[in-house]
Amino acid sequence: MPETPGTGGQRFGDRVGAAFAAHGRLCVGIDPHGHLLDRWDLENTADGARELGLRVVEAAHGRVGFLKPQVAFFERFGAAGFAALERVLREAREARLIVIADAKRGDIGSTNEGYADAWLKPGSPLESDAVTLSPYLGFASLRPTVDFARKHGKGVLVLAATSNPEAAAIQTARVESGGSVSTRIVDAVAGLNHSASEGRASAGEVGDVGVVLGATVDFAESRIDLGALAGPPATPILAPGFGAQGAHYRDVTRLFREAAPSVIASASRSILEAGSAGVAEAILRASEELSR
Repeated sequence: MPETPGTGGQRFGDRVGAAFAAHGRLCVGIDPHGHLLDRWDLENTADGARELGLRVVEAAHGRVGFLKPQVAFFERFGAAGFAALERVLREAREARLIVIADAKRGDIGSTNEGYADAWLKPGSPLESDAVTLSPYLGFASLRPTVDFARKHGKGVLVLAATSNPEAAAIQTARVESGGSVSTRIVDAVAGLNHSASEGRASAGEVGDVGVVLGATVDFAESRIDLGALAGPPATPILAPGFGAQGAHYRDVTRLFREAAPSVIASASRSILEAGSAGVAEAILRASEELSR
């Protein structure tokens, strides 16, 4: 097989902008749940997860610009699962898809440097275009990973306001300086993109550091200023929650308002439940609905 392609000298944000223009904003999740593997007539094993992932890559190629493998559903199979994930990541990047590893890593200092080496280093077996990060050991602890990503033309997407109900108590908690925990994270990410552009970003430019904002989150309750993400440069927003979790593609602009142009709308189960024979058509339907 050919070598895994690099970034071609482009920033992550530039590649995101190009993917928006060429294929729209849909991101297809690869979540090999046990029940989905059964629906696809695949074994609930690492081999089954690999096969599902490869078929999704094939169906997504030329139809969307983004794929988001959920690392946990490969990791559960141990070393064999990681080997399966490595194959899926490599095939996806060779297909010129932007691959977001949904690993939700986050730690401090040298540990974060290790995660950066694993998920973002060119030539790493797990090389991806971007990785999701958790900021809850302190936002500043993510800086080594952010710096590493930028150096290598990669991106990071920082958890800010997620859809799961258990998160609300922490993420909407008020801080002494005003706003919520989520607000602080969103503002910090937007600030990183602004400082990197040195105030010279042009309209339509996309930053390299993004946030994860669930499409079912009440942004007013979290006091998140979506305008801060509109840029320039625009902050990429990975927005899970479409499809099975209840958000509708047609509501992207209503939900995200001025920040909607930089939303990467993620859907997994609602697409994968179409099965192997129907997944390509499900991807097309979702992408067309999102573009209306």
